[in-house]
Amino acid sequence: MLLLIFINVILFIICIDMLESCSLLLFSLQEAQKRMKIKVAPRILALHLKRFKYIEQLARYKKLSYRVVFPLELKLCNTTDDSPGSEAEYSLFAVVVHVGTGPNHGHYVSLVKSHNHWLFFDDENVEMIDESVVQTFFGSTQEYSNNSEHGYILFYERLDESSL
Repeated sequence: MLLLIFINVILFIICIDMLESCSLLLFSLQEAQKRMKIKVAPRILALHLKRFKYIEQLARYKKLSYRVVFPLELKLCNTTDDSPGSEAEYSLFAVVVHVGTGPNHGHYVSLVKSHNHWLFFDDENVEMIDESVVQTFFGSTQEYSNNSEHGYILFYERLDESSL
C-alpha cells in the first residue's frame, strides 16, 4: 500500500513538472503558418483583408494601412489535389473600401466593374472612374499616411465558367 501511495506521489510530481514545462510552451510565441486549401473553386470568390488589429498595449483596435496590392486578374492554384480544374482564373469586379482612420468610425464606399467600366459608389453618388484609380486603394507604403481609403473586401468572378 505504501508503495502504491509513493508511486502516486511521484506520478503527481511528474505531472506537475510536465504541466509547468507545457505551460511555458503554451504561453510563449511560436513560429507558425496558417494555410487553407479550397476543394471546389467558387463562381464568386470574396477575400476579406485584415485591416484591423487589436493592440494590447493600447487596449483597442488599430486600423492597418499597409499596402496590399490586389491583382485585377487572379489565378487560384491553391486547391486540393483531387479537385476538378485545379487552376481557376478570376477577375476582380468589386471592392469594398473603408474610409477612415479607425475601426469604430469611418465610411464605406464601393468600386464595381459593370460592362467593362469601373464605377465608384459613395452613398447616392455614382461616378465612372478609370481602372487605374482602383490601385489608389491598395494602401499606403508608409505606416503614417494621410490616405485613409483602403480596400477591405475584394470580390472576384471566375472566368472559366464552362469548366464547372
